[in-house]
Amino acid sequence: MNFGQFIAVLRARWLLALIVFATTVVLAVVVSLLLPKQYTAVASVVVDPKPDPLSSVLGGALMNPAFMATQVDVIQSDRVALRVVRDLKLAENATIREQWQSDTKGEGTIENWLADLFQKNLDVKPSRESNVISVSYRAPDPRFAAAIANAFVVAYNEITLELRVDPARQYSSFFDLRAKEMRDQLEQAQAKLSQFQNENGVIAVDERLDVENARLQELSTQYVGLQSLASDSVSRQAAARGNGADRMQEVLNNPLIAGLKADQARLEARLQELTSKLGDKNPQVIETRANLAELKSRIDTETSKVSSSLGISNNINQQRAGEIKAALEAQRAKVMKMKALRDQGSVLSRDVESAQRAYDTVLARLTQSSLESQTTQSNISMLTQATPPLKPSSPRVALNSILSIFVGALLALATTFGLEFLDRRVRTVDDIQGVLGLPVIGTMPGSNVRKRLAKGMNPLLSAPDGPAAAN
Repeated sequence: MNFGQFIAVLRARWLLALIVFATTVVLAVVVSLLLPKQYTAVASVVVDPKPDPLSSVLGGALMNPAFMATQVDVIQSDRVALRVVRDLKLAENATIREQWQSDTKGEGTIENWLADLFQKNLDVKPSRESNVISVSYRAPDPRFAAAIANAFVVAYNEITLELRVDPARQYSSFFDLRAKEMRDQLEQAQAKLSQFQNENGVIAVDERLDVENARLQELSTQYVGLQSLASDSVSRQAAARGNGADRMQEVLNNPLIAGLKADQARLEARLQELTSKLGDKNPQVIETRANLAELKSRIDTETSKVSSSLGISNNINQQRAGEIKAALEAQRAKVMKMKALRDQGSVLSRDVESAQRAYDTVLARLTQSSLESQTTQSNISMLTQATPPLKPSSPRVALNSILSIFVGALLALATTFGLEFLDRRVRTVDDIQGVLGLPVIGTMPGSNVRKRLAKGMNPLLSAPDGPAAAN
């Protein structure tokens, strides 16, 4: 269908279209005027996700996107609606109770019935880029709408505070019990450590252990030195018992033996000289030989004494080495015992430290939860209080009228062309060509053209009302 056909159909059925259009507009206006007036009161609140100023400064102002959605769900929850009913004491109103009896036949509770009614007319909208939430309520009475909107804000604030305080109180009770248990465990650990220190006389285990370790190291050094000295004395004693006693260092370094050997050398030289001069039988030679023998005997005696002294020294060294060894073993056992005591004391000390840390942690949580359970401020602040609106929010007569004009026009067009399609008629040359599929040879003039011809007028000088000539 082209534009000409569209205009032809409208010209043919303009009265029907006008009736449908006018009926729609009049009906919409009448209904808008007859509908009861509804007033919408709006209150707004500011939600602070971090009510603690210090935590807000340290943690920044970032907020989880789900936080605002959670707050909206809380406002729209049954708990907040029931709190509004209880705060306003609407269940005690006789008129409301009669209405409840009429609507529900006494089934359920009046509080839940009122809460459902309030939730139907409640609208909660969070702001897109801020922490502001708008709470609006729609009712026929503007003052009632404002009262309910403000009541929802107050109830939301109270419920939010309860949602913070109630868990904190439960946690406070829990941490109180845990703190007592941790304190008992700490006292038991300290008692075990004190008993251990008293039984073993331990005050500063590490200092005593350092002293005993130093003494053990000193005894070990002495024992090694005595072992070397004893080994050397054994070797010297063995050499003294053999044929090399006169070549021992102690014998050679002995001044008495050295002097006797010098005298022996002189006597041997004198004996050789006298023997060569006087012969073996000479009394001087015999005397010199006797002196020489006596001198050798004395040297042997002194050498034997030196050898005997080596044996005594060896025995003394062996005895001292044995004593030092026994002292070393005793000191080693003492050090090992002290290490065992230190390890046991360290275990007990760590138990005390662990119990102390656990007790401090639980005590800190107890203090925090106790403070939170005693708070009287929530993170909700009322930004604007709802006031009774002066103008109704619905029905909107002007807006409904504009919409009715648009809808009426659509309905008029739809009705007109619906009837046209049900009862199709030929109104233009294009309709003939579209229906028959044949070219149009000519057209008959309309009634207006024939009247002009009868009056002697040239139809070409005036616009014909009928169809124009066509080939």
